[in-house]
Amino acid sequence: MGSNSKVIESMTAALQKYGACSGGSRNISGHNQFALALEQTLAHLHSKPAALYFNSGYTANDCTLSVLGRQLPDCVFLSDESNHASIIEGMRRSGSKKMIWRHNDVVDLELKLASIPKNQPKIIVFESVYSMCGTVAPIEAICDLADKYGAMTYIDEVHAVGLYGPKGAGVASHLDNSNIFTNSPGKTPLTSRLDIIAGALGKGFGTMGGYIAASTALCDTIRSLSPGFIFTTAQPPPIMAGAKAAIDHQSSNPSTRIQLHRNVRAVKAALREAGLPVLPNTSHIVPLMVGSSALCKQAADILFDEYDIYVQPINKPSVLPGEERLRISPTASHGPAQRERLVRALVEIWTRLGLPDLDSWRNHPAFVGQGSEDSFPVARNWMDDFPGVESRVSFLPGRLEETH
Repeated sequence: MGSNSKVIESMTAALQKYGACSGGSRNISGHNQFALALEQTLAHLHSKPAALYFNSGYTANDCTLSVLGRQLPDCVFLSDESNHASIIEGMRRSGSKKMIWRHNDVVDLELKLASIPKNQPKIIVFESVYSMCGTVAPIEAICDLADKYGAMTYIDEVHAVGLYGPKGAGVASHLDNSNIFTNSPGKTPLTSRLDIIAGALGKGFGTMGGYIAASTALCDTIRSLSPGFIFTTAQPPPIMAGAKAAIDHQSSNPSTRIQLHRNVRAVKAALREAGLPVLPNTSHIVPLMVGSSALCKQAADILFDEYDIYVQPINKPSVLPGEERLRISPTASHGPAQRERLVRALVEIWTRLGLPDLDSWRNHPAFVGQGSEDSFPVARNWMDDFPGVESRVSFLPGRLEETH
C-alpha cells in the first residue's frame, strides 16, 4: 500500500497545496479537514461513532490506556501476558492495578475476573493478532466474559487491520462476516461488543499513525486529557490524506489481501513439508524457530548476503531467550518461484548451521498450545466470493487454516 498509486496521488496533492508540516498540535493549527476526514473514515471502518488519530500505534495505546486508568477510580486492567510494550507502558503510567492472564487462556481470565467485585471498573486488554507468535485471540469468548463480569474490552487490531475482513477492518470484522455470525440471525456483531478498537496505519495500510475507534464520549475524553495527544505536533496533511486514501482503497479492493492469505498458506505448507520449524498459528504471521540469538542473526545475514532475501531476526526483548526466530513476511506480490527459492535457501541454511528441525521443536513450550495440524471447517465466509480461495478458513485459537 505504501506505493499504491492512489495513495501517492493523494499525498502529492496535499503536499503541493498544504505543504509538509501541520504547523502545530491538533488543539491548535494541526486540526484540519484531513484529520476530520481520516477520523470519520476510521470510525466508519470499525462501525463506531467516533475515532481519534494519533502519530503512532504506540502512542494510541499508551495515551488511551494511561488516561482510562486515571479516570476510572479503582480500575483494574486484565492484560494478556503477550501484549505489546505500548499497552504495558500505558497501563503502567495509569497507576492502576494490573492483573496478567495467561496468553489466550479464557479460563485463567475468568478466574481473575471472578476475583474482582462486579461493580469495580475493569478493562480486558488484548490483541487480535499477536505479532511474534501469530496466535489469534478468542474474541467472542472474551466478549462473553466481559458481559458476564461487567468489564470493558480494549482490543489492539494493529497487526490485523488492512489484512482481515471484507473491508480490511481486522479479525473482529472478519469473524462478523463469516458464517459463524451470518448463520446466526440476531447475534450481536463482535465489533459492536468491543468497547475500544485500536489500530495502526503503518502496517496493512502502508502509511503512518495509530488510532482508536470507540464512543464519542470516550474519544473526547482522551482528546481532552492525554498529554501525548495534546502536546505534540500533528501529522502533516499529506500523511493523513494518504492514510485515508489507503483505507478507502482497501475497503473496496479486497483482492490484494486475499492473495496475501493465499501466499501465506502456501509458504507455511512448503516450510512444514521441508521439515522446517514454522510455529503453528491461524494468522498471516510466519515465525520460523531458531532458538539462539547468535544463530538467528547469522541465518538472517546469510539469507541477505548470499541469497538477497531479507527476513527479520527476532531476539530478546521481543521474545524469550531460547525462542529466537525468523519472522517471514510474505506479500501479495510474491509468487511460486520466490517461495521455492526462499524454502530452498532456508533448508540449505538449516543444514549448514545445524539448526533444529520441526520434529525437534514439537514438544517445546513455544509450540505447545499454539496450534494443531488440522483445520476447522467454515462453511462460508467473505473470502468465498473470490475464485481460488479455499472456504476452510477460520481464525479460532489452536486451529490452523487450510493449506492446500
